[in-house]
Amino acid sequence: MVKIKDIANALEMFAPLPLQDGFDNAGLQIGLTEAEVTGVLLCLDVTESVVDEAIASGCNLIVSHHPLIFSPLKRITGNSYVERCVLKALAAGIAVYSAHTNLDNAPGGVNYRIAEKLGLRNVRILAPKEDALLKLSVYVPLSSADTVREALFAAGCGNIGNYGSCSYNIEGTGTFLASEGCNPYCGEVGKLHKEPEMRIDTVMPAYIKNRVISALLNAHPYEEPAYDIYPLKNCWGSVGTGVIGELPDETEELEVLCKIKETFSAGSLRYTPLLGKKVKRIALCGGAGGSFAGAALSAGADLYLTGEARYHDLFNYTGKMVVAVIGHYESEQYTVDIFAEIIGKSFPDVKIIKSSINTNPVNYL
Repeated sequence: MVKIKDIANALEMFAPLPLQDGFDNAGLQIGLTEAEVTGVLLCLDVTESVVDEAIASGCNLIVSHHPLIFSPLKRITGNSYVERCVLKALAAGIAVYSAHTNLDNAPGGVNYRIAEKLGLRNVRILAPKEDALLKLSVYVPLSSADTVREALFAAGCGNIGNYGSCSYNIEGTGTFLASEGCNPYCGEVGKLHKEPEMRIDTVMPAYIKNRVISALLNAHPYEEPAYDIYPLKNCWGSVGTGVIGELPDETEELEVLCKIKETFSAGSLRYTPLLGKKVKRIALCGGAGGSFAGAALSAGADLYLTGEARYHDLFNYTGKMVVAVIGHYESEQYTVDIFAEIIGKSFPDVKIIKSSINTNPVNYL
């Protein structure tokens, strides 16, 4: 029996909620986590028509990219489409879960999928998250170093880029004097003890600190393990906004733009003046990513692709880099495929339906 909380856990294993930006409201929007899942409807936006589609298809869970509820609701009277969706979902027993900027920022998330559609290679994060990592130093008796190290790695420590189980290890001598009432792992109460120890240094995302400390205390043989945690100023290169990569071959600017328009079925494609040179390196950010065009220029991109950009900002890149704007909905439409893969892999027997409703509020004449 698969419950709504099981689906949520699978999605959050891929895109942890702490990866979301401060303005966001990802996670469970409506519903009870203990309810058994009868089916999952996947969509970009939650609208009244989408809720009706879930009801008609027998799905009691809607998974969306854009959160239905961005800010607290002071009343639910049906005056807005959000309130009407909430009322309709509650009446039908439908839960709503959203994975938004946490999925944008996650490795393999929305921007990676856009890059995949364009055939980019050597894809990496454009604007890595800052102030999101911690360094852990722990002192362990030599005989237990392997056990503690493996426990830390299992809890999520030691990941640097594409490398896992990363640590630095220094042997030394620890000293302690156990007081009355102690039950020391080694040494005797009331006597200064010297123990061959190893200091294990490793890194971790800040949001898993409590989990790591719990794993450390469970694996460490000492009654009072000594450990230090330091904030790091390093950028977290595996997580962040946008991506940048390269085309297999240099390609004419107009040819690249035409491929983008076709790939994303864009009703229109707006772009800054062409530079008359071939495109190799492309940076991109789905949704309202216009503010990251500067990062793309600094990274040496020939072309920057996003869903939305402000008119006056585009003047900053004229003559320096081509900026292409395809529309918010168009840039993020393949998000549902990521949802389908995550849920389908973990729960192959759960009914999964991709919404047939185009929720794009923008039409093209």
